Parts: sequence; structure tokens; C-alpha cells
Amino acid sequence: MAECTHDCSTCSQKCSKASLLEPQNKASNVKRVIGIVSGKGGVGKSLITSMLAVTMRRRGYKTAILDADITGPSIPKAFGLRCGCVEGTELGMLPPQTRTGIEVMSVNLLMDDETKPVVWRGPVIAGTVKQFWSEVVWNDVDYMFVDMPPGTGDVPLTVFQSLPLDGIIIVSSPQSLVSMIVEKAVNMAALMDVKVLGLVENYSYILCPDCGKVIKPYGESNIEKLAEAHGTEVLAKLPIDPELAALCDKGVIELFEGDYLESCADSIEKMLPKD
Repeated sequence: MAECTHDCSTCSQKCSKASLLEPQNKASNVKRVIGIVSGKGGVGKSLITSMLAVTMRRRGYKTAILDADITGPSIPKAFGLRCGCVEGTELGMLPPQTRTGIEVMSVNLLMDDETKPVVWRGPVIAGTVKQFWSEVVWNDVDYMFVDMPPGTGDVPLTVFQSLPLDGIIIVSSPQSLVSMIVEKAVNMAALMDVKVLGLVENYSYILCPDCGKVIKPYGESNIEKLAEAHGTEVLAKLPIDPELAALCDKGVIELFEGDYLESCADSIEKMLPKD
């Protein structure tokens, strides 16, 4: 059998995209699934995932996070969730909940030590992501956010093909190198027929604590031009905020009172109503 090129127009096989989807756990009820993607590491993808779940939860929605970054999970740390706290029933694994009721599943929650490395090959990692969807009992979830690892490799491909994504949000930062890699993520989404909901720029600026002046440590951003070129929009720009970083380190990101992602949440509600 020929290797799959993901270009259905040239494929002789009569399969459908739906046939590749992993079945949802019979006891789950997830209405919307949104992937959080970045072309490279270190741009704050997990931070955006966490903040979006918190922001939508504050709006009264039931939210959840599927941490698909198997070898670099950081979601549990941001919410102060401890290792080994996952319980199971005959229906499947039960995702732990944060202080405000956000359901989370991450490989670190299955470990007895958060510093243990996950030294697995690609197929095993991809299989774990599928299990987090089909073997976890997600309750009535209005919006699930999937924190993906960087790049365009095994796990993003698995998520794109196996989970019923309603769309993805691509996280970037102002450097031109990152912009080039963002285009790779946009092009991958187009190749996989996945909707790009928009772009979020992290590390966009710094607010001087004394005078309030906006400082751009990475120079002027070209994210608007990038969004326009690909027919999408900029959903939010986040500053470098030491207070936010400190709350993540303490595991209490839900205490953050900023409104950085309110415009992004507005767009999600508009583009992907829960019903």
C-alpha cells in the first residue's frame, strides 16, 4: 500500500475523514474541540491553552484540557494538580478537576514523579493521545482545548486525524523566524482540512510598571500581515507578564485576573457556539 500523502484528491482509496476519527468514550459528552498549536516550542502554547480554559470557564462554560504534549507536559503544573491522582472505573479513566472545575488529563497525572522522562517512540505517544480521548470519561464539556506539542510531527497529525477538531488556534511570537514556522502550521492545517480559527501572539510587548509605556523587546510584529495572507485573524496579543508567570509557577493560574484573552473568547463564542 502506498504511503499516505494526506492529499485526498490524488488518493485511490475511498476512505473518508470520519473513518479515521477515534470514537469518543461512550460516557463522554464533548461538544467542541479546539487544538492549540505552535510551529515551534517556547512560544507559550501551554499558557494560552490554560488561560483559554480558565477564561471560558469564567464565562460559565464547562471546559477541559487534553494535554497531548506527552513528552513535555506542563498543564498540571500550571493548575497545581499532583501526580498519580487519576482514578478509574469500568467506564474509563476519570480526569482530575482543577479548583474551578476544569477537567484535565495529562501523562504527568499518571506518573508517581513529575520529573520522570517519558522516553517513548512516536507510535506509543500517538496511541496515548488517542487513549486520552477514547478511554477517559469526559463529562458534559462545552469546550475542550487540546495542548499539542510543537511542530508538524506524529502527535499533531494524530490529533488532526483522530479527534473531531472544530478548529485550531496557532500561537506565535513576534520574531520573524517564528512567523516562518507559523506558516508551516497554517499550511499543515490546510493540508489536513482543519479550520484555523485565528492567531494569538505571545510575548508581544512589555508594559513599563512605572510609566505604562509599551515596550516591544522583539521589535515590531508582522502578525497582522501573516493573518491577512492566510485569510484568518489575530485573536489576541499577550504581553510578557511576570505576575502571570509567577502564578503558573505556583500552580494557581486560575487566580489571574487579567483580560488578555477576552477578545479570543469572544471569537470562539461567535465562530463555535457550543450548541
